[in-house]
Amino acid sequence: MLLLAASAISILGSTGVAFAAEDGASGGDSMKLLGAGLAFGIAAGGAGIGLGQVGAAGLAVISENPALQSKVFIFVGMVESIAIYGIVMMFIILGQ
Repeated sequence: MLLLAASAISILGSTGVAFAAEDGASGGDSMKLLGAGLAFGIAAGGAGIGLGQVGAAGLAVISENPALQSKVFIFVGMVESIAIYGIVMMFIILGQ
């Protein structure tokens, strides 16, 4: 459902590119901004959903066995790295 909404927004957002080119803005720049925003937004949204699931399970594990706290932090860091990859991709797209 999220992918369908993102593609609908990107299609609707690209219709104004032809009109914006008359004002001096190039179509490539607006597509870069749209792609960078989608790259970071989808990555951050996915990381947020994953972090909610991993965080809830991690708190349950820590409440039963506090010795496993360091392993839970490793799993949380792995989920959080998805958002970092989204930021890196955003900078790569904007840098071209």
